[in-house]
Amino acid sequence: MGKTVLGVIGGSGFYQMKGLSAVEQVELDTPFGRPSDPFFRGKLGECDVVFLSRHGRGHRAMPSEVNFRANVYGMKQLGVDHLVSVSTAGSMKEELRPGELVVPDQFIDHTYRRPASFFGGGIVAHVSLADPVCAALAREVVEAAGADGTTVHRGGVYLCIEGPQFSTRAESNLYRRWAPTSSA
Repeated sequence: MGKTVLGVIGGSGFYQMKGLSAVEQVELDTPFGRPSDPFFRGKLGECDVVFLSRHGRGHRAMPSEVNFRANVYGMKQLGVDHLVSVSTAGSMKEELRPGELVVPDQFIDHTYRRPASFFGGGIVAHVSLADPVCAALAREVVEAAGADGTTVHRGGVYLCIEGPQFSTRAESNLYRRWAPTSSA
């Protein structure tokens, strides 16, 4: 088995990865088009890492314009076998403070303008998303962040809404009432 390659997709305000050494910029084309930005491949300690800015450096792509399929496909082309995506959007729970890290184990996709799948155009597949997060990777992220002194919450539900607007007060109240539970 080969060495693990960690992919990191940075969200708003996360346009480069501090501590990445031996950095090589890689531009790719994929069957899904161009990714959001060039990939940056390097090392973080002993770990091989590939970093990509989700919205592009300078925040050029609105959420609905992010070509997530090209981004993920490009990561795979570069040998990534573990992928972490970072978001700085906020929380519906008042007890979670800015700067704290939540490692979710479930998702709700409430978007409607972007493609929902890698499949189609004659390729039919059914994929279970019952447990969409790798439990082993989530555990490692929690341990690493906790060892660094970060306040970490394991488990939770990431709600993705159609941006770039934030939800109205009525929508936020609705989302709070949904009270989804995680599997943790």
